[in-house]
Amino acid sequence: MIAEQDDKHARDHISFRKIWKDRDDEEPQLLEKILSRDNLKSACRRVKASGGAPGVDGMHAEEAKTWFDENGREFMVRILKGKYTPRPVLHTEVQKKGEAGVLNITVSTVPDRIIQQAIVQQIMPIYEQIFADGNYCNRPGRSAQAAGLKVLEYTQQGYTNAAIQNLSESFALENFGQLLNILRRNITDERVIQIIKRILKSGIMEGDTLTACKEGILQGGTLAPLIANIYLNEFDQEFAGRGVPVVRYAGDIVLLAKSRRAAERLLETSSKYLEGSLRLRVNENSGRVICICPEDFKDPDFLFGKDKNGFPARGHDRSAVNSEHGCC
Repeated sequence: MIAEQDDKHARDHISFRKIWKDRDDEEPQLLEKILSRDNLKSACRRVKASGGAPGVDGMHAEEAKTWFDENGREFMVRILKGKYTPRPVLHTEVQKKGEAGVLNITVSTVPDRIIQQAIVQQIMPIYEQIFADGNYCNRPGRSAQAAGLKVLEYTQQGYTNAAIQNLSESFALENFGQLLNILRRNITDERVIQIIKRILKSGIMEGDTLTACKEGILQGGTLAPLIANIYLNEFDQEFAGRGVPVVRYAGDIVLLAKSRRAAERLLETSSKYLEGSLRLRVNENSGRVICICPEDFKDPDFLFGKDKNGFPARGHDRSAVNSEHGCC
């Protein structure tokens, strides 16, 4: 799946220092754009406005501007020289509301959130041009309700059966090199790739224990949702090429079909692609085939909505009874 030229960096084992010295010539200014003062100041404002709990250094988001005013120039120079090392993320667990189990959340330090946000602001426009139309996950101007309306649009075209997949909340992938090679297709400044790699593998602090990040992209990071979205674009494009309508929001993937039998086949083939080609972990027993009625969408949170606490509503489970009502 990965083109031969995409694998050049994985084979060469180029040192981090050598990458900085002999950076690619195709787009050598991407890191400079990320580190421009205007972009960093904008990122700092976003981090402050987003709030959130402090990371391992105890700094609160409200302190972002003060920290940046005092340390921003030194921070920028350190990154430009290849001397930036992200701090470990702080791990915490949040009890799911209305569901069994917990959500694993990681919290980055404020300085690390600033550089992550600065990266997102510069690479998001690159990927907005290639993301699939059915991708409603962490994109500007898109929402869970809009994703639901897209599914409704397909049901009105006769796609009243759906295969539902739900990915592991930790976005556990086994082949980290595959992710980096996918990024290299559109990010030609290898310095940026290496910074992203360092951020994603910065380690997890739980209590007094530091654990290496061996796999996956845990929830909670500023950069992680976009990286996961880029990786799952492989899935979107693969099934779009097969003529399958796909709508995706957060960890939920909806593949539409015109018959239950076709939806059952999609459930099987999508599982094989996610776990085989992309080497992702699908939540156990989460895959299912449902029948969808247009009437279901009287509930604006149907399929992709969240409850008042911000947790998935999982309203799509109710649609399993639709076959009794003659919808499919």
